[in-house]
Parts: sequence; structure tokens; C-alpha cells
Amino acid sequence: MDNGLYFHIPFCRSKCPYCDFFSIKYNQTLAEKYVEKLCNEIKKYQGSFDTIYFGGGTPSILESRLIGQLIYAAKTQFDIADNCEITVECNPSKNLERDFENYAAYGVNRISIGMQSARNEERFALGRVAGQAEIAKAVSDSKKSGITNISLDVMLGTPRQSLESLDETFEFIEKADVTHISAYMLKIEKNTKFFEIKNRLALPEEDTVCDMYLKTIKALNTMGFKQYEISNFSKPGFESRHNLKYWELKEYLGIGVSAHSFWNKRRFYYDKNLNIINDGPGGTDEERIMLGLRLCKGIDKTLVKKDYRRFAAMGFLKENDKTIQLTPQGMLLSNTIISNLI
Repeated sequence: MDNGLYFHIPFCRSKCPYCDFFSIKYNQTLAEKYVEKLCNEIKKYQGSFDTIYFGGGTPSILESRLIGQLIYAAKTQFDIADNCEITVECNPSKNLERDFENYAAYGVNRISIGMQSARNEERFALGRVAGQAEIAKAVSDSKKSGITNISLDVMLGTPRQSLESLDETFEFIEKADVTHISAYMLKIEKNTKFFEIKNRLALPEEDTVCDMYLKTIKALNTMGFKQYEISNFSKPGFESRHNLKYWELKEYLGIGVSAHSFWNKRRFYYDKNLNIINDGPGGTDEERIMLGLRLCKGIDKTLVKKDYRRFAAMGFLKENDKTIQLTPQGMLLSNTIISNLI
């Protein structure tokens, strides 16, 4: 029973200027109909799960009873483990105090908060309306509800960010006493507001962004967060059990618009009309290399048929008796290295 169940909640108050994920403007009536559709959709499947993840969009924009409705439907249809990790992604711009209390009653035991930065001017430059005070309140309210497994998202290389300004975010993380950090480098994607105005964005230089990433690894390690994946860090025992399934090629079922699945050795996804689109077989050695090298533990080196030693000689890979792993410097070039090895 090590499968993962994912629900995609596409609703947002407004579109963030850097986001290229599928999302639509929140409407309560539409949201209720959508959740009803998902409850019916899961009846097509059978399975056992030990993680449930609500991603988006903004899952916390839903009335909390709708999250409860989906959890109840999942427990009715599937075999859900007693120790199931149930995560909800949350935006701190909403007062979540009552929601967290309800989430806890429904069995939610992990919260992921979209912080991006603890520095207000950097958050506002990303289109976020909540400031540091609201993030701190969300962390506190989650703990009061009994949900103490809390992840914060950090974004690197954003407008108005500097190596020095990162320290404010690190100080906030240390005071917040959370269990997990996801730290991503900003990518300017097509079909986003940032892509339209990319020449006017006050972005840090590429070398500075690389230094930010290496600084983040070092700072989080000092605080007791162990890096276990290119963008993910946790206190001991608090790795995201759900997200690990993606990188370890465990099976997962995604329900909802734009939700992807690796289920019964097949890959498929839902389009914006909730039609299932087949995406071919999964679980190949190429996927094991591509996904496994994202993990700090690396991969069995017998999987790789191409010469990886040149990357080791350049300090981008470490080789042990049985495995190869990317170094922090190698993680900055992961796409190039992995494409050369598959």
C-alpha cells in the first residue's frame, strides 16, 4: 500500500504572474459542482493509498467542507492507510484558522504554505497579497489545530531578490519551526504575465541565482533541514511521502483537470474537460534515471549505459560503489546532465 492519490483543485482568486499551471477564477457554485464531479470520477478506480495530496491552483480557496467531502469519498471508495499522509496546499492570504481546525477533523495532517519569500516587497512583486505577518499567522494557526507537519515554499531568483535579502527568509524559517522546505528557482514560462514583461523585470543575474541556490542548501542544512531532492529539504523523518512517489516511480492516481497519473504501469492525464488522455507506458529505465537523479540518494549506476565519469571529473557527480548522485553544483545543471545520460 504505497500508492499516492492526488486531487487537482484548479481554482484561484487571481492568476499569479509567474504561474503557467491550469487554473480558473474561483466561483463557489462552480467549485461545488467540480468537487461533485471528482467524487463521481474516483468511482472508476480501485486501489490502496497511503498518501493523499490536494494541489492546485489553490486548494485552500475551497470551503473546508469540500476538502472533507473529497477525503470522505476517497475513504469510501479506496483502502486508505491508517497512517495516511494527507496534505493540503494553502495560500496564507486567506484567514485559515477555522479551515485548519476542520482539516484536522477530516484527517489532514500536513500543510504546504505558499510563502515564496518572507520579505514583503519580494512577495508583492510576485503578485502575492499576503505579507510576512499573514504567513506567520497561518503557521501558528496550523500548529494550534494540531497540524504540526508544515512545509513552506521558497522561490529563488525572483524580482527584487538579492543574496542578502534571502537572509530575512532564512530568519523567518528558523523562527517558524516548520518541518519541510521546498525551494524552487523561478522559471519564466510562456503564457504568463512575467513572460510578457520579462525584459522589464528586475531579475538577479544567472550567476547570482546559482549562488542563491547554494546558499539556500547551506543555510537550511545549518537549521537541520536535510536536502533529499533537488528542490526539497526536511527535518529528519519529514520528507514528503507523497512527492517521493513521483521520483521513486511508485504508482499514483491523479484526479481532476490537468492531473497526471502513473497507474497500472501506464501514464495518462485529464484534460480541461475531464477527458482522460493516454500518455503511454511508464516505468522505463530512462524515467528511473531522469527522476531518480533528482534525489540526493542517487540511482543505481548500472542503470546508466552512457559515460558519466566526465561529469564526476568536473565535480557534478559523486560515485560510490553502487550509486551515482548529483552534487549541489551538478543539481544546477541537472537538465543538461540527465539529458546526456539517457
